[in-house]
Amino acid sequence: MAALLYAAKAESCPYEVVLVASNNPDAPGLALAAAEGVATWSLSHKGMSRAVFDVLVDEQLLEAGAEFVALAGYMRILSDDFVARWAGRMLNIHPSLLPKYKGLDTHAQAIANGDRHGGCSVHVVTPALDDGPVLAQTPVAILPDDTAETLSARVRIAEHQLYPPTLAAFVMRERTPDYWLGRVREAAMAMPEAEETLSHGMPCFGIVKGKKFAWFSADHHGDGRTALLVKISGAEEQAMLIEQDEARYFRPAYFGDGWIAIRLDLGDNDWEHLAGWIAKSWRAVAPKKLAGLMAAADDF
Repeated sequence: MAALLYAAKAESCPYEVVLVASNNPDAPGLALAAAEGVATWSLSHKGMSRAVFDVLVDEQLLEAGAEFVALAGYMRILSDDFVARWAGRMLNIHPSLLPKYKGLDTHAQAIANGDRHGGCSVHVVTPALDDGPVLAQTPVAILPDDTAETLSARVRIAEHQLYPPTLAAFVMRERTPDYWLGRVREAAMAMPEAEETLSHGMPCFGIVKGKKFAWFSADHHGDGRTALLVKISGAEEQAMLIEQDEARYFRPAYFGDGWIAIRLDLGDNDWEHLAGWIAKSWRAVAPKKLAGLMAAADDF
């Protein structure tokens, strides 16, 4: 926790620590966070069910405005409901080279098994213990005279080095053109008979041997914006959308009245809504027979 907190002080760090919470009111990290001006919250979980306690934690996180959760020495198993509420937005650091040695006593197991390296892993939290996708790892050599305690001390140094940059990269991934393109590609390629091509320097998606229904624009002609371009009904709808939210919608250069550009770089993308735009655009250009089959499948 301290490593994450002090890394956040750098001007270049993309995350801010808004709350340090613990189920142990005597945890030393709480005093440290408070001394550094970070909000804290603590409450013993004793006498409460796991689900009830986790609801209280969730309330504190939301009140603090947290967008992500970074577990650091939090030794309590989380309820499935809590993990589901923070799915894809919660990380943990674990003192082994996952998938090896989930759970406790990781260093002793690595030594007992004759491993050449212990280490640490940062992973996305899922309901299964220490089982989420691994984002980064640091191997730490096991010396001939190592004990679990001596190995643990060196692994802790590696943890402090690994966690802050991994968290920084994770919180920024949803704010990068590569991530946005990946999400657009996922939605577009889910449409029947879709294909991806490159046209005028931009990734675009069309129906095989047919018309294009989506484009991905990143700083096209130096406009400094990243956007999804989709088909619309015409000039009236285009003007209406721009009037409703001129920060988000704009008329894409060289595309005419039949297209609208939806900015992806505003930091609040609703990907389900954007997928709906892509599906609507696909229907606008799909051959009647193909669109009819799609509609029939939706009705079924």
